[in-house]
Amino acid sequence: MTRRDLLAASALALISRSAAAYEVSHTDAEWRHILTPAQYSVLRRQGTEAAFSSPLLNEHRNGIFACAGCALPLFSSKAKFDSGTGWPSFYAPLPNAVLTADDHSFGMIRTEVHCRRCGGHLGHVFPDGPPPTGLRYCMNGVALTFTPA
Repeated sequence: MTRRDLLAASALALISRSAAAYEVSHTDAEWRHILTPAQYSVLRRQGTEAAFSSPLLNEHRNGIFACAGCALPLFSSKAKFDSGTGWPSFYAPLPNAVLTADDHSFGMIRTEVHCRRCGGHLGHVFPDGPPPTGLRYCMNGVALTFTPA
């Protein structure tokens, strides 16, 4: 597969997901107005923030991590753990909070995690997390907000 094929496949996946019917939807211009440039890059364009750059990485209070795009509660602080990767990590999302999709970008096969209400890209899930799930939901902190309990 050539670089051109990879870029075309990534663009097609982005277009098809953005066209999907979500409970919360906005035009591209509206998303740009609602979100910060960093949030827009991650949530709407599948970007990735720099490792160790999110203040939420060191957030250890009890509370809820929600989608920065639509405020849907996504993760409980009880499921957060230090993965050492530089991104906020969780071993499980809240019920009915996220959806996943195959991500073939950059010549890798990964599982993308996105908000089930607005379709915003949150990060990826990997099978190397702690018990009880064995999963590591590696999330971009800029895609999340935190509300203490």
